[in-house]
Amino acid sequence: MEVAGAIIILIGSFIFFLSSLGVIRMPDVYNRIQTGTKATTLGTIFVLVGLALLSPGWTAKLAILLLFILLTNPVSSHVVARAAHFNKEPMSPLTIEDKLEVKEGEA
Repeated sequence: MEVAGAIIILIGSFIFFLSSLGVIRMPDVYNRIQTGTKATTLGTIFVLVGLALLSPGWTAKLAILLLFILLTNPVSSHVVARAAHFNKEPMSPLTIEDKLEVKEGEA
């Protein structure tokens, strides 16, 4: 079990590394938030599962932590993206549509 746990933790660490590359390469704040959130959530899942395999006595605590991460990470990134949009952070020229943009005559 120790080898499997270590391999799973290594996979999670690799996902964290890919996330950091994605954050550097993305063109605007919205893409960076999306890249960072999805990859860190997945990386955290792998690391916590690997830790549960290495330390079976901690499985319940790690499961609670995992649930907390799954519930709060997407919500927090959504709030940060909304705040960036509210502060009029520029979007990449490659962005096709802004669904939060208020149309003239509405609002």
